Amino acid sequence: MVRQLTRARGNLMTAIKFTKDDKLWMRQALELAQHAASLEEVPVGAVLVRDGILLGEGWNAPISSCDASHHAEIAAIRAANRSINNYRLPGSTLYVTLEPCTMCFGALIHARVERVFYATEEQRAGVLVSQLQLANTDFYNHQIQVAGGLLADESAALLRQFFRSRRVSNRIASE
Repeated sequence: MVRQLTRARGNLMTAIKFTKDDKLWMRQALELAQHAASLEEVPVGAVLVRDGILLGEGWNAPISSCDASHHAEIAAIRAANRSINNYRLPGSTLYVTLEPCTMCFGALIHARVERVFYATEEQRAGVLVSQLQLANTDFYNHQIQVAGGLLADESAALLRQFFRSRRVSNRIASE
């Protein structure tokens, strides 16, 4: 599968082909998303990798942690920072099952993550391609390469199933 890789400053667009390793890492992120769903959290998972080594992973847990910032990306960044004892993550790639929000993109900038590969777009609040295209702006002091669509169908199906089951549960509870 070939998707666009976006690099800010000049809007350079080059086609990339996802590798077997890219797919393996995204599958791991999907497993974490399934774990989040099992906790009744929105099913989003993320892994941070550098040079083929897992630095950190996370899943959505704002409800169970009582922490609005506990998104999968933030949890993965925090785990990676602890694992290498550094707040910067140069040369790293984040694999995340859903296009990041504004908060998460800001954290990725500050952590100096090099690339973000996401599975499916988040039409309402995604800021890489769906809404603000923040990776294409030139006012940040760090630029992130972005590519989407890696295992998009699997991620989208997991999200649809999760929200469908929540609607059914809510309907039953209100009867």
